[in-house]
Amino acid sequence: MNFFLPQDQTQPLPSAPSTRYLVATHDLAATPQASITTSTLALGGQYLLPVYARPPFVLSHGRGSWVWDTEGRKFLDFSAGIAVNALGHADPGVAEVLQHQASTLLHTSNVYHNQWAPKLAELLVTLTEKEGGLGFPTSSTSPSKSGAQVFFANSGTEANEGALKIARKIGKDRWAAATGGKVDDPDCTKTRIVCFQNSFHGRSMGALSVTSTEKYQAPFRPLIPGVDVGKFNDHEDLASLISNDTCVVIVEPVQGEGGVTAANEEWLRALRKRCDETGAVLIYDEIQCGLYRTGTIWAHSALPVDCHPDMVTMAKPLANGYPIGAVMLRDSIASTMTAGTHGTTFGGSPMACAIGHHVLSRLSSRPFVAHVMETSAYLGGRLKHLPKWFPDILQSDVRGLGLIRGLGFKNETHPGQVVQLARERGVFMLTAGKDAVRLVPSLNVEKDEVDVAVDVLEGCLRALRDQVEVSISQK
Repeated sequence: MNFFLPQDQTQPLPSAPSTRYLVATHDLAATPQASITTSTLALGGQYLLPVYARPPFVLSHGRGSWVWDTEGRKFLDFSAGIAVNALGHADPGVAEVLQHQASTLLHTSNVYHNQWAPKLAELLVTLTEKEGGLGFPTSSTSPSKSGAQVFFANSGTEANEGALKIARKIGKDRWAAATGGKVDDPDCTKTRIVCFQNSFHGRSMGALSVTSTEKYQAPFRPLIPGVDVGKFNDHEDLASLISNDTCVVIVEPVQGEGGVTAANEEWLRALRKRCDETGAVLIYDEIQCGLYRTGTIWAHSALPVDCHPDMVTMAKPLANGYPIGAVMLRDSIASTMTAGTHGTTFGGSPMACAIGHHVLSRLSSRPFVAHVMETSAYLGGRLKHLPKWFPDILQSDVRGLGLIRGLGFKNETHPGQVVQLARERGVFMLTAGKDAVRLVPSLNVEKDEVDVAVDVLEGCLRALRDQVEVSISQK
């Protein structure tokens, strides 16, 4: 996948790794001094299901790309709530919309219309028609004969569940049309689902069944049947992997949790072609990589239409942290869904959609997109030097696009160590897959904040290299 960003010429790049953060600045092992810290940790330990391995501190407030804990320590958040806080923390505009809508109309259910759901759906569709994606070419000036429709949910997992459900129904419709059978015939064979290695599509049973990572799936088997797993970016097995019995193929154009790996344009084209040959629905999960994280509304927007999907799922940044998810699908397949075939109590609420409309209106403004592209180019320029400076630790290529970036490590134990070292230097980062550190900052992150994050990262890599050398010398 090609993604071109303007090269920033106004701020020179460092010629050597930073040495400012060779030692920790935040003592996270120290005994908490604030009573609110100890009481909160104790309360969580007693009453919260222990499914998260959290560090022993409590966040209290934030502003922009920064957060503070109850001990008064300041952190640069280069994880953005796992690629959620597109406008950063405590954004005044988001807070104003939230306060206004909460005092106007918070929730109605989908038994009734509200003003904001159709407005946000219209904005999603018209931006896609204008900027490219879902079968619409980039910068199209002629009116389209086709359109798209949107279903709102509450999370990315729910969006993927809804998309898989829609695709299963389309598969049955197509089987019935081809065989003369009935759509509810239990003998229908067009029900198989294809996903890919290192994928992540969610943790509910359907989404988990297409999340082909052993550590997530193993405790919960048996999962839903009829799922076939292929190799990401591998052309050779597509013909056998996707058959006439396949109803849907789901893939991330840029794998996030799986290692920040981008799909090749040629492979996506072959995937689209094979889906057309077999009558399978193609879903792009853009929950982490979509909505301007790569500099365009969708990670696939700039690609030719013969690489485009039938459905796109989205969630994370759409309401800047307020729960929302959505499926957008082409008109050509939307007709299968009629009243009663799918639904949600909370999805598409006035609150979620009012915030979503505000956030998306700002993300899609030309000055904001230009800022994302410029900052992305600067971050990429800084990161590209790291494999050269630390060749014994890092793999040769920087992964990802725009503001979803990953560094691959040669030793699979090192990413977790680097995330911990960075936290001890006041920066939040994430791991990805088995061998990568992931950087997904807020989309309005500034260049000086990029400098802090990468300076810290360079200090962590230097500290890690020193630890490795000491360990080797002691053997």
